[in-house]
Amino acid sequence: MNIVIRSAGAADLGAIMRIERAGFTPAEAASEASMAERIAKIPDTFLVAESAGQVVGFIVGPAISARYLTDDLFDHLTVNRDADKCVAVLSIAVDPATRGQGLGTALLTAFAKQAQKQHRELISLTCLERLVPYYAKHGYVNEGVADSQHAGEVWYNMVLSLA
Repeated sequence: MNIVIRSAGAADLGAIMRIERAGFTPAEAASEASMAERIAKIPDTFLVAESAGQVVGFIVGPAISARYLTDDLFDHLTVNRDADKCVAVLSIAVDPATRGQGLGTALLTAFAKQAQKQHRELISLTCLERLVPYYAKHGYVNEGVADSQHAGEVWYNMVLSLA
């Protein structure tokens, strides 16, 4: 599979929402309005994976000043600021038809490279317990249960140092 990773644009919203809804429960998934806001406000940290002209995965998250992401970021965010040394992953998802082909790894790698170009020191994300080993395999360190109440789930803080 030939993959191109690029910044998301407004025309990608339909495909992004289809993938988001396939990857998350209705309570966990972002709304279309939230995803459109992310495309508009943080296109430099909203990457899509494209194959044969079709979006097959994405990763998105804002620059933040804190070590861990907070639940309010799922609903509203501001433009990325150069002064923020961390970037938080709000969502990473791959089309179910293309899973197991390394797209998640490619997206995580591209996101880290973009963060390094922006002089970020850390990537932070939260994940469910079943995904802790996946992120650990990619260098993320489990820093325990997150304060997040998102979707009524138990989330774990995972951190990747870029320094």
